[in-house]
Amino acid sequence: MPVSRTLGAVFERDRAIVVIGLAGIVGLSWAYLFYLDWGMRHMDFGMGMFVMPAMQHWTARDLLLVFLMWTIMMVAMMVPTASAVVIIFAQINRRRREQRAPFILSGLFLLGYLVVWTGFSARATLAQWGLLSADLVSPMMESTSKALGSGLLLAAGLFQFSRLKYACLAQCRSPIGFLMTDWRDGALGAFQMGLKHGSYCLGCCWALMCLLFAFGVMNLLWVATLSIFVLLEKVTFSHQVLSRVAGVVFIGWAAWVAFGSQR
Repeated sequence: MPVSRTLGAVFERDRAIVVIGLAGIVGLSWAYLFYLDWGMRHMDFGMGMFVMPAMQHWTARDLLLVFLMWTIMMVAMMVPTASAVVIIFAQINRRRREQRAPFILSGLFLLGYLVVWTGFSARATLAQWGLLSADLVSPMMESTSKALGSGLLLAAGLFQFSRLKYACLAQCRSPIGFLMTDWRDGALGAFQMGLKHGSYCLGCCWALMCLLFAFGVMNLLWVATLSIFVLLEKVTFSHQVLSRVAGVVFIGWAAWVAFGSQR
């Protein structure tokens, strides 16, 4: 069998393994979110399952549960958008290390990426705690303030037109370009590359993630909608049309919440 055909078969096998692994991570994360959503709808069971934080006066346990919720939610939302760069990273490592499976280094790359979003989850947990203490979100994790909702929508809308947004988004849209310019060898290098790519991803998506405080932190319809939107932003170019249209929609929505809504 020709070497090129053998190598092609190896690439296909590696890709299948990486895709299955990523799909498994995402699937388990969404399963947990649906489980948590069920617990919220059935509070007596939810509290008994130790998956629900207290309604008020959080303890360290409640902070840990909310942090876990945010972390798994970010995994469910963001890993699909990072799949392309992880797959390409695995293929490049296979070429550079022909007889070694690239999965450990790919796992370290993904770990670095998720460390960034875990840090965001920690800040989001503290923000939710503060908003709950200020009665700006309900114990069911929904916004109770027009000012909060409209402010978050306005900030997200304006950020859709910022240079920082598109500078970071450009890195996420070109995984091959990122890997070629920021390549580092070894396990530490893989982890550092994951950190850097995760930082670019956070840089372009943080305002969208903050909209969960406006829509409802555990509103799975909006979680799924934002996940799809973030993915579309990263795989479509169209001269920023999608991103700018979304910005206009968010700004208009902010005005409606502030001045037109009767809530």
